[in-house]
Amino acid sequence: MNKTLETRVEELEQIVFINKNVLSFEEASRFLNLSKSYLYKLTSGNLIPHYKPQGKMLYFEKTELEA
Repeated sequence: MNKTLETRVEELEQIVFINKNVLSFEEASRFLNLSKSYLYKLTSGNLIPHYKPQGKMLYFEKTELEA
């Protein structure tokens, strides 16, 4: 089984992503299959649970997004 290094890295990234509890803005966009602009619109209207622990970066709890 000869897998390219790139394929192995992609598989490892998927495994890590599955096990993450807190998602960044970009990860949440991919997880929900939403455009970044639409996700931002949802967060600015407080229509989706999110956190801004330092006032700038947006984070999301995966369990809240799954509900």
